[in-house]
Amino acid sequence: MKVNNDIRNIAIIAHVDHGKTTLVDCLMQEGGVYRENQQGQERAMDSMDLEREKGITIKAKNTSVHWKGKTINIVDTPGHADFGGEVERVMKMVDGVLLLVDAKDGPQAQTRFVLRKALAHGLKPIVVVNKIDRDFADPERVHDQVLELLLELDADEDQFDAPFLYGSAKNGFMVKNLEDAQENITPLFETVVENIPAPQADIEGEFRMLISNIDWDNYVGRVAVGKVLSGQVETGGKIFRVKKDGARERAKITKVFEYTGLGSSESAQGEAGNIVGIAGFDEVNIGETLCFTQEQEPLPFVEIDPPTIQMEFAVNDGPLAGRDGKLVTSRQIRERLFREVKTNVSIQAEDSDKSGVFNVSARGAMQISVLVETMRREGFEVLVSRPTVITREVDGKIHEPFETLWIELPEDCMGGIMENLSNRRGQMTNMETRNGTIFLEAEIPTRGIIGLEIDLVNATSGHGIMSHLFKEYRPMAGEITTRLTGTLVSMAAGKTTAYSLAALEDRGKLFVTAGVEVYEGMIIGENPRASDIPVNPVKPKQLTNFRSQGDGKAIQLSPPVHFSLERSIEYIAPDEFVEATPSFLRLRKRVLNATLRKRSERVRG
Repeated sequence: MKVNNDIRNIAIIAHVDHGKTTLVDCLMQEGGVYRENQQGQERAMDSMDLEREKGITIKAKNTSVHWKGKTINIVDTPGHADFGGEVERVMKMVDGVLLLVDAKDGPQAQTRFVLRKALAHGLKPIVVVNKIDRDFADPERVHDQVLELLLELDADEDQFDAPFLYGSAKNGFMVKNLEDAQENITPLFETVVENIPAPQADIEGEFRMLISNIDWDNYVGRVAVGKVLSGQVETGGKIFRVKKDGARERAKITKVFEYTGLGSSESAQGEAGNIVGIAGFDEVNIGETLCFTQEQEPLPFVEIDPPTIQMEFAVNDGPLAGRDGKLVTSRQIRERLFREVKTNVSIQAEDSDKSGVFNVSARGAMQISVLVETMRREGFEVLVSRPTVITREVDGKIHEPFETLWIELPEDCMGGIMENLSNRRGQMTNMETRNGTIFLEAEIPTRGIIGLEIDLVNATSGHGIMSHLFKEYRPMAGEITTRLTGTLVSMAAGKTTAYSLAALEDRGKLFVTAGVEVYEGMIIGENPRASDIPVNPVKPKQLTNFRSQGDGKAIQLSPPVHFSLERSIEYIAPDEFVEATPSFLRLRKRVLNATLRKRSERVRG
């Protein structure tokens, strides 16, 4: 088999915030993507608005750089556990991985997950110990921890002998030994070309390609992205699309794209071993095979880990529905959810037994909140429920998902977090202290993780960091209490007044300020006790001629509590919804009318 030795395909994998996208910037700068007088863009691969706002990568994206006659295709992947499906599906596109590890933090939850997937696919890793310029960085300790992790994950001999590099992507240098001069990133390019094998793709065979990603072009529509496994493909050529059910469909190629620098460029042909985009399909999905003849067998797609949580998406039936968004019907919401399933392999959507309600399953609340935020920005109005875990029946017993949890927190905050973990049925498995910081490892039901991050941030004044990774299904751990407070529920519709809110401040924290439109059943505050109180936030002050002119003018309200979308989803109780519209986030009861709500509680009780 004749292979193309001028191409290298690598994915950059790591835990969240260990510097993947910054390293891609560095590789692009060194690889000549920018002119000498051109300012390099920071975190250039994070092209989505949400990625730039949150500072994390959400979608896996590919580019290429050219170095000494070699084409190096680079796939930048997300580091957050909820977006692990993005990492899994690109494993078929690459022949090796750059494993980034923070020189202070060492291997974390997602480091373990992505490395396990890479080793299982037989990919050769190159370990990059990044951020060696940080305070308390200890690259030698991290080197040993990575070797221990490789042993633990059953790496073969070739994978265990992975080369190590040390450096700082932010400062633009990499070295093979800590004593070497810190000059540029050339040692990394040299290591990639020497250690990552050329793609096992037959140049002279018939064309075959597995679709690993879907791109969109404003002129030609859907673009299928993947690695050409054999042969070559040309614009104007005829190929077959093999669907997942085995059906075959003939298609004519309208465009072939190559990815380089910050965008894509048209190419006359795509050759074996290269990562290309192909257009010419009305409909095309991730995991399908493109081939030259009708007789060729479809290629196997990577198995994606199943989702562990589920949430309900429902049509907004509140009194203010349709005032803010343009896309509000169940048909529009259903079409949007099923369109998302085609491009996001780790999300599943299905119709429920209730009219206008859809069940969406995913890896975590963060992944679904990104979908809701994207839909808000597209003009949708939707109701979203609290996440629930997906259970299984094993030998007649109900099992639920458990996760391994890692927490990093200051020593003086230990007591409150331990109590919180025990309330959430967590069991500590390991603890160590370094430089005044405690590192906890625990096993906890997925139910117990929902809402834990907010408690951690509050208990540690923002210093606590947590990450988690799915472990296994186990028997149900019993009841978990995550919210100890009740709510203040509006019993009237209208605009809130400072006069009525001032009286309600004694009852608890408020979520609204004066002049906000509310309706019956909307949650406007938090009750410290575990019960809901119906309140009237729209009551105006009675104007009579007996009051003095200045009486009541100087009402001072405390600033209301504002929730982000993720916080709202984790805060609500099972009998509540988050109403997400393009401009507003409201919390509300599922049943708005107080009388009907009491009746349904009696039926359930």
